Amino acid sequence: MTQRVLMTGPSNPRATLLLLPGGTGDIGIRRDGTLRHAQNFLLRMRTDWVAHGFAVLVPDTLNHASLRGRRSSPAYGALVDTLAHYAHAQFHAPVFLIGTSQGTIAATNGAARAPAELIAGLVLTETVSLPGHVSTETVFDAQPHNVRVPVLIIANQQDACPVASPLMAAHIAQAMTQAPSVQIRSVSGGPGHPAKPCSSLSAHGYYGMEQSVSALILSWIQEHIR
Repeated sequence: MTQRVLMTGPSNPRATLLLLPGGTGDIGIRRDGTLRHAQNFLLRMRTDWVAHGFAVLVPDTLNHASLRGRRSSPAYGALVDTLAHYAHAQFHAPVFLIGTSQGTIAATNGAARAPAELIAGLVLTETVSLPGHVSTETVFDAQPHNVRVPVLIIANQQDACPVASPLMAAHIAQAMTQAPSVQIRSVSGGPGHPAKPCSSLSAHGYYGMEQSVSALILSWIQEHIR
């Protein structure tokens, strides 16, 4: 099998951002580099982050298969780490894992299993921390106690998605017992009372507040580049 990824960046990036979006994980990378599904917060921001001097790498799913319930598995954690190794080989820059929604499970899993020096930091945005009806998998299934890199957790106080309560941010931080530092940043904004509170175009997906959240992420990453 071939893992299709979207990768772009300047010739000498500050760092590589390995982006792990939510939902099923199926983003539909076409041969020309365009995406069939590009509404996710991380995907909306990818060109902006490249413009700020960062490389980005985004994996697709295999044969459009859903990743729900599979992101905390040893196999998927190993895949994330393989992608991090690939990013290092391509850009020779620190690699940061950034997950949003369901993708936070994958990002945590990769960081928890990564060998020393592979990952420079972990960013979790609107973390799935409570079981849902479709998938009961949460970030707590991804061995957060084994994460050994700095962590940034962003929680939107207006997020109404039932599996990503902002009230759980402190519990997630407390589970990162081996991380050298864990920072929680609280934000507030987004559309009020959307019909689909877990959608990318809601407070859960930072709709309308992308730039302010992006500034938090990039500032934190810049502080942790080594």
